[in-house]
Amino acid sequence: MPTRAILALEDGTVYQGEAFGARAVACGEVCFNTSMTGYQEILTDPSYKGQIVTMTYPHIGNYGINRVDIESWRPHVSGFVVREVSPVVSNWRADLSLGDYLAENGIPGIQGIDTRALTKRLRVTGALKGVLVTDGSVGPEEAVERARAWEGLVGVDYVKDVTHKQAFTWDENDEQSARFRLVQTHATNAEARACHHNLPPADIPIVAFDFGVKYNILRRLRQCGFRVRVVPATATAEEVLKQKPAGVFLSNGPGDPAALGYAVRAVSDLVKTGVPIFGICLGHQILGQAFGGRTFKLKFGHRGANQPVKDLASGKVEITSQNHGFAVDASSLPSEVVVDRINLNDGTVEGMRHRGKKVFCVQYHPEASPGPHDSAPLFEEFRRMIESA
Repeated sequence: MPTRAILALEDGTVYQGEAFGARAVACGEVCFNTSMTGYQEILTDPSYKGQIVTMTYPHIGNYGINRVDIESWRPHVSGFVVREVSPVVSNWRADLSLGDYLAENGIPGIQGIDTRALTKRLRVTGALKGVLVTDGSVGPEEAVERARAWEGLVGVDYVKDVTHKQAFTWDENDEQSARFRLVQTHATNAEARACHHNLPPADIPIVAFDFGVKYNILRRLRQCGFRVRVVPATATAEEVLKQKPAGVFLSNGPGDPAALGYAVRAVSDLVKTGVPIFGICLGHQILGQAFGGRTFKLKFGHRGANQPVKDLASGKVEITSQNHGFAVDASSLPSEVVVDRINLNDGTVEGMRHRGKKVFCVQYHPEASPGPHDSAPLFEEFRRMIESA
């Protein structure tokens, strides 16, 4: 018999469905992602720390989970909500099912609820605190009270939970970064998995702050010829400069950017040195504060692979992959910082550039995974910026 599960929200709403994944109780901010595919990359994106993710696409899990397409050292979502989990896994790269993967990592999931109604509620009220119960230990009323009592995301530093604790060089032996190449032969699955394009020489050393970095960002940087030294989120400007980097990269990450004073101080010190800097997502928000600006919480955030962003200089529109619940307040930025990209849905800041220094950043994810590749050239732009310096 299916195991009963409940999802309780702080506003008193309770959804009842069927449990899959781990049998557990999880608190988190309930949000939604509009991507049709890429659930494995979403589960392992550190930016989802502290969140219960709802997929708006109704049928999830059909191609299973593989051990290659992960975006971090473990999945970071608190819980997972879907309309229907596929009972069949059908892909030659699959190693296990979605349910088994969640169970293996202690993450509860719920299926069989009206995810369309849940998404509409979140769009009207904004993201809500919630509790997901799949082990039967908590009833609906207590679950609602737990949701209301949970600390939430505002003012909380989740970066220290997801960052690597020690510095390391990414992919020193060039075994993880090459682009996958599909072969039209009778090769075995194992042989086909090993087919990749060649990588260029790693001839430009950079330092990447790990605020919760996705591995595909590191792969993209390596594909552009960078030798990437990854440092913990708590690294100081002095520690970074000892590496003698040609440039500095600021990664994505979870939680409230206003809670990361240590990161803002380090980045502010680096901006003053004139070293070229490129930031993505949380790195963009940290740069905004380092410039002297402020951040604020969005009503329900941008999470999906179809967000339209306009480049104000060229007029070009990029379809982008995004995952963030906070944004930079454009009115708080100083005159030496120009907003050069905006979100066409709500007009929020999607890109900034310093007028006098080689510093730029975007709110979205040019490495995608999952998502479109419209913005991939930004990594090459970072390389050209360093070469010109």
